Amino acid sequence: MAAVVTINRADVVALIEQVAIRLTGGNKTEAVALAMRTLLAAHDRRGSLFGAHPGSVRVRKGVDLTAPALDIQPEAESGAEIAR
Repeated sequence: MAAVVTINRADVVALIEQVAIRLTGGNKTEAVALAMRTLLAAHDRRGSLFGAHPGSVRVRKGVDLTAPALDIQPEAESGAEIAR
């Protein structure tokens, strides 16, 4: 299952070498793998609500998350505030 990826851009090669020296003891393959894993993890987190993951929040039976939170409807047109 070996595959070869060729990177010819000098600036990218230099960046990979710099990261490899700092983070992986000179292992360029592991440096690229680390970068890919980090990008995938960042992509998976995008769009989640406060870092919540599917299944991490449970809602009790009978709770309607789409119901209005206020008992009265505020009047946005008049600017009237809700009496507290």
